[in-house]
Amino acid sequence: MNLEGRKIIVNKSGAELVSMLNTPEGYRDLMPDSLQSFEVRDQGFKFSLKGMPEIALVIDEVTENQVVLKSASSSLDFSLKGVMNPVNENQTEVQLLFEGKFNPFIKMMVEKPLKNFIDALTDNIEKI
Repeated sequence: MNLEGRKIIVNKSGAELVSMLNTPEGYRDLMPDSLQSFEVRDQGFKFSLKGMPEIALVIDEVTENQVVLKSASSSLDFSLKGVMNPVNENQTEVQLLFEGKFNPFIKMMVEKPLKNFIDALTDNIEKI
């Protein structure tokens, strides 16, 4: 299952965004309003949203053009990638890409909440 967030322009350089997203603490302010808990863990974080199970993510890969978060759970195989392309030295185009390997039943249950989550993250990234 693949989901794509909309492309947005952020008034920060790619280096500023990568610096912010390279630490687990940088994700707290990007979470949706429905955030119920947020806990920083080794190289990642665990959070829960209203009406959804707890999710643990680790920062898997960081380059100048992308940040990849992966599931910390071996039972769920997915990643969330933030792709960044410079527009100019003070603006960056950002798009979130979700890729998950789910069975059809799980896909049916999680597709809409995940799309809402990606949209909320995108909205909050746009505000920074």
